[in-house]
Amino acid sequence: MSGWPRAPGRGVSARRLAAIDCGTNSIRLLVADLPDDPGQRELLDVVRRMEIVRLGAGVDRTGMLAPDAIERTRVVLADYTRQLRDLGAERVRMVATSASRDAGNAEDFRRMVRATLGAEPEVISGDEEARLSFTGAVRGLTSRDPAPYLVVDIGGGSTEFVTGTTAVEHAISVDIGCVRMTERHLHSDPPTADEIAAAEADIDATVARALSAVPGKEAATVVGLAGTVTTVAAIALGLSRYDAARTHHARISAAAVAEVTRALTQMTSAERRAIPVMHPGRADVIAAGALVLRSVLTQAGADHVVASEHDILDGIAYSLL
Repeated sequence: MSGWPRAPGRGVSARRLAAIDCGTNSIRLLVADLPDDPGQRELLDVVRRMEIVRLGAGVDRTGMLAPDAIERTRVVLADYTRQLRDLGAERVRMVATSASRDAGNAEDFRRMVRATLGAEPEVISGDEEARLSFTGAVRGLTSRDPAPYLVVDIGGGSTEFVTGTTAVEHAISVDIGCVRMTERHLHSDPPTADEIAAAEADIDATVARALSAVPGKEAATVVGLAGTVTTVAAIALGLSRYDAARTHHARISAAAVAEVTRALTQMTSAERRAIPVMHPGRADVIAAGALVLRSVLTQAGADHVVASEHDILDGIAYSLL
């Protein structure tokens, strides 16, 4: 979106970019400055926000976006749009992922976005989602976490598996997101042993197929993205409040992931919601997301995961260059 004013007092040595990622469970905003200095090409965060809107609630069952889910998304998007304008973003790109690909009434969603944001949402393919996630995730990693990488982005409707060194070499998107798996299998609160077993069988089979396709078992470092991974990391670290500076690039052992997963599957939603680092809107679906993460580490033979706060949002912002 061009023609928006620059933020007051900001010099011309950086470009202010905005990225919006609308997924099955949440809608997120990043406003960041990119210095024009070729020696400093990392994004400098101005604001990073996330709101749970559950746009894809019921899509796996009905194939349609619910009107109230579209309205929840519109309310948050309107607030994001006001903030973008106030901060003087020069360009904005909004992408929509799994739920908007799958829904039969996706045009209703696109119409709402055009009216609210004044720009067209890009309903991207799983391959494009994977490429953007990889770009955002691997920038800033050090020699402590060597390539080749397996980047795993656990979303609400789908999970992306991407391998590469400096660029994407293989990618696949599969339908085992935390919302989709919860709606498909985990109906009780807490889930029963039979429900967990059914979810594990579904997840394990799909993860095995994904890891063979990319191929993920050859990676030296597994990088985990999105709210499931960072929340599991925060729990494993024993944080008393969510702190992105602590979770970003934290190395969480596979044993710790397994223990957190076991605990989450045995809790009620209310008990999960009481965990200090838990976003209230994530409490009812994070057990399924943790099952996905545990399965990935087990089948990839990885002894730890590197949690990253930088993901598809950062990749979207870099794509505006």
